[in-house]
Amino acid sequence: MPNRDIDKSAIVKLLNEILEMELAGVVRYTHYSMMVYGYGRIPIVSWLRGQAGESMAHAEKAGELVTTLGEHPSLAIGPLLETHNHDIGAILRESLAHERQTLVAYQKLLELAEGRSVMLEEYAREMIYAEELHLGEVDKMLRNPGDIGKFEERAAPAKSAGKKSR
Repeated sequence: MPNRDIDKSAIVKLLNEILEMELAGVVRYTHYSMMVYGYGRIPIVSWLRGQAGESMAHAEKAGELVTTLGEHPSLAIGPLLETHNHDIGAILRESLAHERQTLVAYQKLLELAEGRSVMLEEYAREMIYAEELHLGEVDKMLRNPGDIGKFEERAAPAKSAGKKSR
């Protein structure tokens, strides 16, 4: 039974947003998997389809928590952006951006649940862990062979005024 100290309305709203974002991930990764061409296609397609499956599992968990709280899971899907840029690097950068947004939602959920619901707190921590691992893998995939430094850290200075991009 949920703790009465939680803001049930805010948590259900956020869980539904997470559900929608994860469902968008299913669509996004499935689409990407169909758009990969070239010599490295087979392992990349396999990885992308695995990510679609993981997103589906995450969506199911979020929806189950919504019903555990006695509410109705969303039937919507989060935003989908079609850039028509299906270069592997572009796909991975889009994935990185999508996963960062999802991570922020899980971090917000942790803030709402912390000290109020062990179930929701543990769920949020588990998902944050999974998202951080995923972000790390995508970051490694975006690096050039031999580059040790994080891709995100190398890419960040290009956004700053007065600094040269690589």
